[in-house]
This record gives sequence, structure tokens and C-alpha cells, in this order.
Amino acid sequence: MVWQFASRYFRAKKSTNAINIIAWVSVAAIAIGTGALIVILSVFNGFEGLVKSLYSSFYPAIKVAPASGKTIVLTPAQLQQIAQVPGVAHYAAVVEEKAVLRYGDEPTIAVLKGVDSSYNSVTDVKSNIVRGRFDTGDSIGYRAVLGLELEGALGVDVVHSLAPVTVYVPRRKVNAFVTPEDALNNGILYPAGTFAIQQEFNSKYVITHIDFLRRLLELGDHEMSALEIAAVPGANDNQLKMRLQQLLGKGYKVQTRYEQNQSLYAIMQTEKWAVYVILSFIMIIAAFNMIGSLYMLVIEKQKDITILKAMGARKSLIMRIFLAEGLIIAGIGALLGFVLGIAFCLIQQHFGIIKLEGTSFLVDSYPVSMNPADFLLVFITIVVIGLAASWYPARRAAVEAIALKAT
Repeated sequence: MVWQFASRYFRAKKSTNAINIIAWVSVAAIAIGTGALIVILSVFNGFEGLVKSLYSSFYPAIKVAPASGKTIVLTPAQLQQIAQVPGVAHYAAVVEEKAVLRYGDEPTIAVLKGVDSSYNSVTDVKSNIVRGRFDTGDSIGYRAVLGLELEGALGVDVVHSLAPVTVYVPRRKVNAFVTPEDALNNGILYPAGTFAIQQEFNSKYVITHIDFLRRLLELGDHEMSALEIAAVPGANDNQLKMRLQQLLGKGYKVQTRYEQNQSLYAIMQTEKWAVYVILSFIMIIAAFNMIGSLYMLVIEKQKDITILKAMGARKSLIMRIFLAEGLIIAGIGALLGFVLGIAFCLIQQHFGIIKLEGTSFLVDSYPVSMNPADFLLVFITIVVIGLAASWYPARRAAVEAIALKAT
């Protein structure tokens, strides 16, 4: 009965056209706000998915690093135990160290990353090669795969140049030296390929053979900076982390991909929630139209309210009728907003009508990705705002003493 009264009041022609106009203005305001929320949240989802895909090309699902110090030691027996942990698909030993690279006259600081033969099973760097090939070489001649920006900074031509890049790294066991050269180990790498993933990686990383870096850093055969692990598709990273941590003990730090980039993901989530709160406040302001519309409807229906009270209707029933009226306005606005938001997102996905300015982006237009959880969140927000906006007019309708006037 409550919804029957509310829907009839919404559809019925009012004695004053302004009530109808304000009601539909409220619907339009909620629809526009809802559509904007869906679009903005979907754009954030799109950027988040893009960034995660880029980082997942370079960062592994699980990383085992030293709890303290710079290196860990994992024996073949330990590696065999790790391989047998449920959820582990592949693993690769890596050694990282900052180094000075010299190609020509200008030195450049970079991060050398030595990897073993299983590295391409753990990350997706190989599929992001834009020039040359992914080749780290062997003991006859070690090779280097450089980031795109680093290649440009060094002035290397990985396709045509035969000149090597000279690498300098600090020696581990030098306490005193006469000349700066005595504190450094050096070696040469022949450029083989160039990768392009994301500027953070492209501008500082050089990937080479792990044996080359172990020799320069005077590391043991089983010593490494980290063990990078690829998970079985569908495996839960957090559960896999717990299994590995339990196996290895407190001397090792096991991190998921999220924990390896926790600050980045936290910033993205903070920005998304900040935009959600701002747009929600805008919708709250727009809901003032609904308050005015419902208050005018209460005045319009004074006689109906009095008749209902005379028939024994309680105050709670009167209040629920006008709360339902507010929810109808909010619900229609939300549904129209969903239609607008979905239509815009689909158009953007297929045609990319809103372009990104500049030429340095990996995508030409704003990425969008619709998430059902966002629709549920926006719907709950609209319901809460609708109830809050309807409460005052509904309460006034319920508590005011209204008497029929003789006609």
C-alpha cells in the first residue's frame, strides 16, 4: 500500500506544475550525478588495471628477499622444496645492484638486474621487447637488454652497434684503496635488445645474465638478491605467501605483488575514494531539489493526509509513504544514471572518443573498466541520499496536525 500511494503521487498531475518540474529536475540531477560517478570510477578502474598490467610485466607474483642485508642464500635443496609448494609455477634467481655504465664519454647510473634462464617464465619482459631480442648471453659473451629511455641516454644502438657497454660496480671486500679504480670491479656487456614497459623501468634497468653480476659482485653460486616466483593461474597470492614464509622462516621476507608496490596501489585507491567522496557531496547538494519537491508535495496532499489519519493511519505509515516517494525519485534517477554511465563507458571502450593529451602514453584514450562493485556502491549511496533527503518532509507530513477545511 505504501508504494501504491507513493507511485500514484509521483505519477499524478499536480495542481501546481512547479511540483512536477522540481521532481523531474531532482531525477535529472541524480541521474547526471550517478552517471558521472559510474564513469569516473570506471576510468579509475581502467587506469588501475593498466598500471597493474604494466607492473605485473616486471614484478613477479611473489618475491622472496632478505629480511636484512642485501643478499640471501638458497641451496638447491631449498629451491626444490619451494618448487613443491602448492601454487608455485616457476621461480627465477635474480641479483640487483646499482652500477655506472659507460658507452662513449658520458657515464650513466643504472640498476643492473642479473637473471637466470627461468626469468622469462616468471615475468613478461620478453614480450615487451621493441628492438633487438631478449638475450642475456653466456660465459663467452654476456649481453644486456636495456630499458628504452636508458638506451637513449647512453646513445646505444642495440641493432647496429657492436661496441660494448662498460659496467662498474663497487667491490664488496675492499677496505682501503689508493685510486678509485681499486674500489670498483668492471666488465663489458654487449647490447642485445630494448624493452619498453613503463618509464620507471625503462629509464633505469639493464637486464643481463646472473653469472655476470655474481662475478662482478663476488657472490657465491647460490647467493642472490631475491627469488622471483610465478604463481599457478588462479592461485591465491596471500595463501602462497603464507606457505612460503612458513617454509623459509623469519630470515626471509616474502612479498606479494601488491606489497612490492604498496605505496603505488595505496595512492591509486586513495585518489579513487577521494573522487567518490567529492562527487557524493555534489549529489547531496543536488538532493536539495528533492527536499523542495517533497515538501511542496506534502502541502499539496494535506487533504489526503488528513483523510488517511481520520481512517486510522498511523504517523509511521504517513512517513513511509513520503520516504517511498523520495526513494522512487532517487531510484528513477539512479537507473537513468546507470544507463547513461554504461552507454558512455561502452562508447569509450569501443571508440575512444575522449583522448589523452600528449604522445608519451601507452594508450591513446582514457581506459575504462566497469566493476559491478562500483554499481552496488553507487546504488547504496543514492538510496542513502534519497532517504536522508526525504526524511525531513516525511517527518513533517507525519507529525503536523492537519485539519480538513469546509468547502
